[in-house]
Amino acid sequence: MALTPSFSDADLAAQLAESAGKILLAVRDSRLIDGKVLGEVGDQIANQFLIRAIHEQRPDDGLLSEESKDTPERLSRSRVWIIDPVDGTREYGERLGDGWRTDWAVHVALAIDGIAAIGAVALPGAGIVLRSDRPAALAPAGSPLRMVVSRTRPAAEAVAIAEKLGATLVPMGSAGAKAMAIIRGEADIYLHSGGQYEWDSCAPAAVAAAHGLHVSRLDGSPLLYNRADTYMPDLLICRKHHADPVLDMIAATGSDA
Repeated sequence: MALTPSFSDADLAAQLAESAGKILLAVRDSRLIDGKVLGEVGDQIANQFLIRAIHEQRPDDGLLSEESKDTPERLSRSRVWIIDPVDGTREYGERLGDGWRTDWAVHVALAIDGIAAIGAVALPGAGIVLRSDRPAALAPAGSPLRMVVSRTRPAAEAVAIAEKLGATLVPMGSAGAKAMAIIRGEADIYLHSGGQYEWDSCAPAAVAAAHGLHVSRLDGSPLLYNRADTYMPDLLICRKHHADPVLDMIAATGSDA
């Protein structure tokens, strides 16, 4: 029996993301493990907590997790929870000076009929959870514009578009951290063409859309979830008035969307 059946879906997503983040911090702060093993253990522990809690709280819903074996059973469900226990596993276990990197996240989303309807993205290192049901006002755009890109392998398309826009590149880890950077006023555009999976973007997409941002594929089509093939080649998250110019530039350069 569910312990707290009165939770709304949005409250549940937020509490799951926040609680998993606290568990991950506790594991890391124990200083009993480090490096790559820390990321592996954190992924496993957070995943077990999330999947068990979701099954307890929403036993009739489907579930897709990066860290669990996928099954076709979810495809018959209208409501499917899509989670990434640690988005940015490398950053989670990586030191930065005397501390730790903060550009990693926990993603908890609910897709309803293929749409990212509800999402929560926890940034445990920063001590915050961004929610689709509690949108905040966006900070002003930067001047010059700022485009978040991968720390280790910036997409060629992103670099090319940034040059056309005169935008500054902002290297960052997790996909969730990149998307939330726009909401937090740390960046303006997140363009990714290097391939992701549904759990990488579902929660960030729900939160970003709720905050009034443009969210789409690089050809302008919507992001669709709970598909048989969970691979998602690309995405664009940005302020709405930046979307058309960026999409036009992508089309003009023949970007493979």
